[in-house]
Amino acid sequence: MYKTAVRGKLVDGDKSLGQISTDILSPIDAKTPLWWYGAFIVSLLLFTWGAISIYITVTQGIGTWGVHNSVGWGWEIVNFVWWIGIGHAGTAFSIFLLILRQKWRTAINRAAEAMTVFAVMCAALFPLIHMGRSWLFFYVFPYPNTRGPLWVNFNSPLFWDFVAISAYLLISASFWYFGMVPDFATIRDTTRSKIKKAVYGFFAFGWTGSSKEWLRYEGLAFVLGGIAAVLVVSVHSIVSTDFAVSVEPGWHTTLFPPYFVVGAIFSGFAMVLTLVTLMKKLYKMDDFITENHVDAVCRILVFISLMMGTAYLTEIFIAWYSGSEYEMYLFFKNRITGDYAFQFWAMFIFNALVPQLFWFRKIRRNLLLVFIVSIVINIGMWFERFNIVVTSLAKDYLPSNWAPYHPTIIEIGFFMGTIGLFGAGVLLFFRFLPQIAISEVKMVSKFNIQQTDHLKPGHHDYE
Repeated sequence: MYKTAVRGKLVDGDKSLGQISTDILSPIDAKTPLWWYGAFIVSLLLFTWGAISIYITVTQGIGTWGVHNSVGWGWEIVNFVWWIGIGHAGTAFSIFLLILRQKWRTAINRAAEAMTVFAVMCAALFPLIHMGRSWLFFYVFPYPNTRGPLWVNFNSPLFWDFVAISAYLLISASFWYFGMVPDFATIRDTTRSKIKKAVYGFFAFGWTGSSKEWLRYEGLAFVLGGIAAVLVVSVHSIVSTDFAVSVEPGWHTTLFPPYFVVGAIFSGFAMVLTLVTLMKKLYKMDDFITENHVDAVCRILVFISLMMGTAYLTEIFIAWYSGSEYEMYLFFKNRITGDYAFQFWAMFIFNALVPQLFWFRKIRRNLLLVFIVSIVINIGMWFERFNIVVTSLAKDYLPSNWAPYHPTIIEIGFFMGTIGLFGAGVLLFFRFLPQIAISEVKMVSKFNIQQTDHLKPGHHDYE
């Protein structure tokens, strides 16, 4: 039984079903605010910088990057893993909370799913360009061809990444889109614009809201959710195995699969919190995204932060306990101290210590502090990926191979371009699509009824 007296209301304001639809759809019908245009222009400028960087890379070659014989993986793989991690949370947030029947997810899951799709799109660009000859990308597809015995190498981590990313993007986009079908029908039936009625009606797939449609719709949601739940764990496990199958110091460990999965969910939930605070502040969605929603995500981040801190300490302990001089040098003289000490301690402080501020209720209820901490966590997770990728390669087994790595302006531009792509996608989502799942919020609005331990005769006990 959901007790509003204990857990708080899921929807504030005692809204009717019609008011829920009107309030959630108001950003689509309202005039576009000036800040939206400013943010969109900035995103387009960043995307343009990234497009120019990609053009230079394709026309002149990978030599325009700072990678070399020792550090063959630089910012590109760092950013690839970072974006994949952010993309994990949308599906993890929606699927696991759906399976666990957590009703409070309904106000946040739409933004989390949108974030997933855009983040995976950004992530997919990095291995594509990192191939070197991007115009031959179709070689990675395992299909009968006329190139003789030339087939994909099924033992290659590159092929594993391709299978993981393509499957994850397909399922995530499908889950996100089909979840919006009832809301598209609501816009189709309520808008006065003939253009909007035609466009949203097309994407609504002729939805009528019959009992048979709802039955099939909910069944499809759980089927896609079951598939996506497996992908959430498998995709980042595959990405981590790209590292673990090697013999590089700091990589060859069985800790990586769970470590990467937990880290991905951590960074993704932090980005969800960033988007949620923006929606709550900029679009006045306080009645749907309540303080209790923000509080719940903050509590989850505290728990995952403790897991991340445990993983960091476990890595250090195993390096010492192994007795391997290579492992000990990497952790104690190259990360904790040495050339990459700043990156290591930024990772540790931002991911393991700063989120512990969420133990305090006043901080969890302060929207500005929550927003700042969520950004800090994602910066820390970027430093974690940098620590994993670069430090092991910069100083490997042979001192004669040691060489520092510094990104070039082309690599920085490529990364900033993906941030622009992500920002533009999120802004378009805010402007033209329902930010909150209308149908799901209506389903849980019944929990606004104050319930007590002993229900009066004639009242219903909602599960």
